[in-house]
Amino acid sequence: MTTVEAAHNVRVLGSGQKTIVLGHGFGTDQSVWKHLIPHLMEDYKVIVYDNMGSGPTNPDYFDFDRYATLEGYAYDLLAILEEFQVEKCIYVGHSLSSMTGAIASIFRPDLFHKLIMISASPRFINDDDYYGGFEKKEIDQLCSAMETNYKSWVSGFAPLAVGGDMDSVAVQEFSRTLFNMRPDIALSVFRTIITFDLRHYLEHVTVPCHIIQSSKDMVVPMAVAEYLHQNLGGKSIVELMPTEGHLPQLSSPEITIPVLLRHIKHDIVDA
Repeated sequence: MTTVEAAHNVRVLGSGQKTIVLGHGFGTDQSVWKHLIPHLMEDYKVIVYDNMGSGPTNPDYFDFDRYATLEGYAYDLLAILEEFQVEKCIYVGHSLSSMTGAIASIFRPDLFHKLIMISASPRFINDDDYYGGFEKKEIDQLCSAMETNYKSWVSGFAPLAVGGDMDSVAVQEFSRTLFNMRPDIALSVFRTIITFDLRHYLEHVTVPCHIIQSSKDMVVPMAVAEYLHQNLGGKSIVELMPTEGHLPQLSSPEITIPVLLRHIKHDIVDA
């Protein structure tokens, strides 16, 4: 097993001609795709991996400087594609990984047939002419709460992000993967994501992008999906789902999985 493969717990499933790569968001790991993967195995080769810093990865490998920007994650993705000799893929990215895919596609557009972006945001903090959903003060409070008592923070954040109470299976699952992260790493990754501004990158993304968004997501408002659509450099399409929460593939798979499969199978010109 190679270093890249071992470090990211890379798994290759299925045996189709086309390759699909699945990238998860903050606080989760590759298990977040458990409802989607069975529907892909017959027709596609599926590559799943864990972002560095997520619970199943070795915390000793986490480089705080490298992952202070999303380029670090993008270089990891490109290394995985190179390691597994992927010539072209459909990349499905959730939250953090949707923007990781966007940056990687700027570096190597030839490797991506299209990007499917779930709950994506180029910036979470409001600006003069931009509504990202959070004020700077709210971000500072969130980070401070994480630092003070991580366990308490998870108990409050997980239901808000998922859109349910602590009894829901999806909230329990998200809490589990959040607790699997080392708290100092979780804080570092969260701070990187919640304070980045990737708006200047968008015009350089030329591969087709399918933007999938919950109609009610306390982390990413609907206006952000429209902003992406208007500012990406290539063709894009937006689909708002009648779902609630930032992790619809986990909390509402019965709605989300059919939508994802449709976007995986059909290109923007067919939509």
